[in-house]
Amino acid sequence: MTEENVILVNENDEQIGLMPKLEAHEKAVLHRAFSVFVLNNKNELMLQQRAHHKYHSPMLWTNTCCSHQREGESNIQAGNRRLMEEMGFQTDLKELFHFIYKAPFDNGLTEHELDHVMIGYYNESPIINPDEVESWKWMGIDAVKEDILINPEAYTVWFRIIFDEFYHYLEAHKL
Repeated sequence: MTEENVILVNENDEQIGLMPKLEAHEKAVLHRAFSVFVLNNKNELMLQQRAHHKYHSPMLWTNTCCSHQREGESNIQAGNRRLMEEMGFQTDLKELFHFIYKAPFDNGLTEHELDHVMIGYYNESPIINPDEVESWKWMGIDAVKEDILINPEAYTVWFRIIFDEFYHYLEAHKL
């Protein structure tokens, strides 16, 4: 199986090249990514717990799904693809905003991403892919915010950053 490439971008989200995913994370090179937040009609966020065998951040809680766009794939197409691959369902996604962040991991890898944050709505249970996801749960947005403050080690490094941006976006835009 060949390693997937990520799309290298400049700060304007213009593609400047491709690089194998692991190499991009080893070199902390800025690349395009996306994060999907799925809410239900109770305004609860669907969280996933990363599978126990993942090479980084295993068993940590994070947003509904996130990954990297493939060359030629729109942000929404990428979000729908990965939502189906990880959580076993699709829903209409809407891109809210994007921003750049940099987050080092304990294992020497670094996320340096121009992250496109998307929202969708769904009220059913997912059909999780055990190769990707250990477990899942619904959690109120304010409860997530509070729990990240109390138990930051239970969440992925990137989720703590992205959730803060997402939370402030929701406060400002009242979706």
